[in-house]
Amino acid sequence: MTPDERLTMQDPREQYPKPPFPAQPQVAPGLAGRMEPRPDHGETSYKGSGRLAGRKALVTGADSGIGRAAAIAFAREGADVAIGYLPSEDSDAREVITLIEAEGRKAVALPGDIKDEAFCRDLVAQAVAGLGGLDILVNNAGKQVTQAQIEDISSAQFDQTLKTNLYALFWITKAAEPHLKPGAAIINTASVQAYEPSEGLLDYATTKAGIVAFTKALAKQMVKKGVRANAVAPGPFWTALQPSGGQTQEKVQHFGEQSQLGRPGQPVEIAPVYVLLASQEASFITGEVYGVTGGAGIA
Repeated sequence: MTPDERLTMQDPREQYPKPPFPAQPQVAPGLAGRMEPRPDHGETSYKGSGRLAGRKALVTGADSGIGRAAAIAFAREGADVAIGYLPSEDSDAREVITLIEAEGRKAVALPGDIKDEAFCRDLVAQAVAGLGGLDILVNNAGKQVTQAQIEDISSAQFDQTLKTNLYALFWITKAAEPHLKPGAAIINTASVQAYEPSEGLLDYATTKAGIVAFTKALAKQMVKKGVRANAVAPGPFWTALQPSGGQTQEKVQHFGEQSQLGRPGQPVEIAPVYVLLASQEASFITGEVYGVTGGAGIA
């Protein structure tokens, strides 16, 4: 889809692919390049307007999905971008690096595992060194594994989900805080699961509720130094997280069908919210959670 096609007035129910989708099992964490249909992260459809000119951003989980869409949008809006991702996601991440550089922006690739506290500190240090500072932090990387019953969730899985989704959020934000100057922005990716948890996502939903509380408390601290902190709560979005264990294959085939629009969201459809919250246009927005749920809402 081109920028003009995406922004042309049209029926949102028909704008992007609708289920049923083919079964497409992947080994976690999954690759966008192997998905059918391919997600739209804004590769050809996001058009920028200079709203983040000269800014320096770090986005975790930026190889695919919502993180990738945010990274592409930031670059199109004029920002230099460092992207964090797992080494196994390198093929997807390299595509993002190429797209950022195609905009004439600096791109910094930072592969590693954010479940490691030392790497989280190093991630921020490398981003600051590579970009020459830090103005925008997007904590987006996440782990989601569906399990039907609590007895199916191993202690190892529970630990890995909390380490990825909550501990890393804390470690990375703590390391980034000294580098953030007045006007900087922190954006955390929560989920509609924080408000309406699915029975098969007990541990994931727990972490997303934690992210909401973390963000609201953090905003009260950071406002004292002129830094805003907000969260985005997506509903069903077509990302590599889903076919690689985030949903059963049966649910993947019908993913997003229950939304008011009858389809999942495409990552490019949520990117403008991250751009807004990162930009100076959001100067009076802090401590908020923005729901982008296809009609489900958050409460």
